Amino acid sequence: MTEKSSPSFMQKLPNYLTFMRILVIPGVVASFSFPGMFAAWVGCGLFMAASITDWFDGYLARKYKSTSSLGRIFDPIADKLLVAATLLMMAAYDRLGYTGLWPAVIILCREVLVSGLREFLAEIKVGLPVTHLAKWKTGIQMMSIPMLMVADYSPWFCYFGEVGEVLIWIAAVLTVITGYDYLRAGLKHLD
Repeated sequence: MTEKSSPSFMQKLPNYLTFMRILVIPGVVASFSFPGMFAAWVGCGLFMAASITDWFDGYLARKYKSTSSLGRIFDPIADKLLVAATLLMMAAYDRLGYTGLWPAVIILCREVLVSGLREFLAEIKVGLPVTHLAKWKTGIQMMSIPMLMVADYSPWFCYFGEVGEVLIWIAAVLTVITGYDYLRAGLKHLD
């Protein structure tokens, strides 16, 4: 009888990165409580570092063939928690502006809808794989949010606010499209 070897550190690293993304969220949220440029840039840096781990955990999981049920469940949850917490704090501290609130609401509503749909489909043992367009949506969100986090404190990057707002609207449009795609795919499995 052969023993099953335990996973190597590199095989466990994708899950560690996912949980690190969740652990960074309180730091990002706390950065909004402190006024000034330094705190805004610290929060932005934490958000960007967490966003980068999203790409790395998927890449490493594929490279080392270490996809796991834990990773499949928590990776999208970590993304949603990071984005939702940051968007809510940006709204609370008026870093989105009036026109930025609309895409934030669209993004948050879609995330709740897709999460509920995934949970329902998981109960009936049906997977809902992430589409390429949804990956683009996530990437654009992860670029727009840090720009908007520091737009008021970016004298060297005077167009961060405008570019960030355009990108978050693009992310919102992709959010609607991908949300509809997921809903259409999921509705096929409803009784």
